[in-house]
Amino acid sequence: VEEVYQRLKVGFREYRALVAANEDTKPIELAITFYAAWLGHYVGDGSMPLHTTIQYNGWKGPNPNGYTTEHHIHSLFESTFVHANVKTEDVAPLVAASQPKLLNDEWDDYMVYLRHSNSLVEKTYQIEKAGGFAGAGTPEGKEFTVECLAAGAIELRDMIYTAWLRSADP
Repeated sequence: VEEVYQRLKVGFREYRALVAANEDTKPIELAITFYAAWLGHYVGDGSMPLHTTIQYNGWKGPNPNGYTTEHHIHSLFESTFVHANVKTEDVAPLVAASQPKLLNDEWDDYMVYLRHSNSLVEKTYQIEKAGGFAGAGTPEGKEFTVECLAAGAIELRDMIYTAWLRSADP
């Protein structure tokens, strides 16, 4: 994440220089788009709680709460349930409700984001156990999923915004 963020920031800096020199920006625009998408992949992965734990696809080790040990929860939550039940229109209002923010330190902010996502691992298992991601799921399952997706979109937006603003720094 840090490497790709830095590449994006440098790409924005090169874009600014090309605009100032009245030169062709198309090649750097393509690079910036690639870096933003690459960053989006990693940041988006971080919004999925099961990407932050050894409990990524079935509970491992002591399991006093009887969570699933089957290897289905990961794809059920991040793919099957999302594709069947969550639309862009569900996530967009949560993202729009917050303004882009300049991050003081992008790495520290990203780590806070990952720790928050990790704090939701057991809740993910609890919702799955209650049938929250099966078929149409439950209102709690959908709300939880939408909140995770919005958190990823907000983190990505703020990282791109910060890279843009920091690209003007000497």
